[in-house]
Amino acid sequence: MLAPAPRPMAPSAVRRSRALSSPRSRLALLAVVLLTAGTLVVLFEPQRLLASGWPRTGGAGAVLLFGLAYGLCTAAFVPRPVLNLAAGALFGTAYGLTAAVAGTVLGAGISFTLGRVLGQDALRPLLKGRWLRAADGQLSRHGFRSMLAIRLFPGVPFAAANYGAAVSRMGYVPFLLATAIGTVPNTAAYVVAGARAGEPGSPAFLFSAGFIVVSGLAAAVVAWRKRHALRRPAVPATADAT
Repeated sequence: MLAPAPRPMAPSAVRRSRALSSPRSRLALLAVVLLTAGTLVVLFEPQRLLASGWPRTGGAGAVLLFGLAYGLCTAAFVPRPVLNLAAGALFGTAYGLTAAVAGTVLGAGISFTLGRVLGQDALRPLLKGRWLRAADGQLSRHGFRSMLAIRLFPGVPFAAANYGAAVSRMGYVPFLLATAIGTVPNTAAYVVAGARAGEPGSPAFLFSAGFIVVSGLAAAVVAWRKRHALRRPAVPATADAT
């Protein structure tokens, strides 16, 4: 016997399905997800567990578990410097840096996926301001180079860079690769500082602290120059005299 033909959906069900899958509905869902994540961080403060309550056990399993927790916390807006210091204090420089970089890439990937799936379609039509169009153009046309510069000079908040890249037309591979490479220097400085926190006078601690200060100042200078460059009025092109 032939299987009965599927019954068509009612018009009201079709309208509800379209409404739930619309860009605005997905953007609202993204807002709910981010608000929930931020609320959970404020209430439970998972950064305290990673910084002081994490069991001091070695091995690849502990490093992997910490990297997973790091990624989830980063996607939920827990400040990365705190997590980087904890990684160094718990696992030392080598393993701590491995866990921190892996967690950074994981957290960035989670944020990028959420922004791309739930927010891109609704937010792209809103990119009308001069600064927004300029940033979108840079990220869309020069994804790897632009993201690498953002990660090397930590002047742009981590979450803002993730969601800004997600709204642009940057691909996954350039985004994740630039994140993995660009976050190493600054992350290493915090990890070393955490690993040598008990020796504040050691050369390694002093060097890492100095690097953090210098990189912060460099980021401020770059941001200041970019801001003034964008504020300059564009010179209209004049037609050649005939």
